Amino acid sequence: DVQLQASGGGLVQAGGSLRLSCVASGFTFDDYAIGWFRQAPGKEREGVGCISSSDGSTYYVNSVKGRFTISSDNAKNTVYLQMNSLKPEDTAVYYCAADLGYCAGSRIGKADFGSWGQGTLVTVSS
Repeated sequence: DVQLQASGGGLVQAGGSLRLSCVASGFTFDDYAIGWFRQAPGKEREGVGCISSSDGSTYYVNSVKGRFTISSDNAKNTVYLQMNSLKPEDTAVYYCAADLGYCAGSRIGKADFGSWGQGTLVTVSS
């Protein structure tokens, strides 16, 4: 049974940093891609980026490129989302998701992940 547990959200000032964690269980971590998504109040869910657990390859959407970094610790079945230079528009509930295969921009665009965790709220104050 695939389970994903996201944590690490909180309140941070604009320009600050925050690191989210996504702990996975119930599947062979190395075979999966892990994606990060977010949903701001009143807006549709959007992709942030993803990582292939097998080789560490990553993809980021343009709005976070250069500010956010996704990494994984396969020994801990954990994926991290390091968020730097945060902006008020980054305020959202952040979710991690998982599915077999590799990270790709198309998977992020289509939210092509079969298993989802609960979200963690990130609030960036101006």
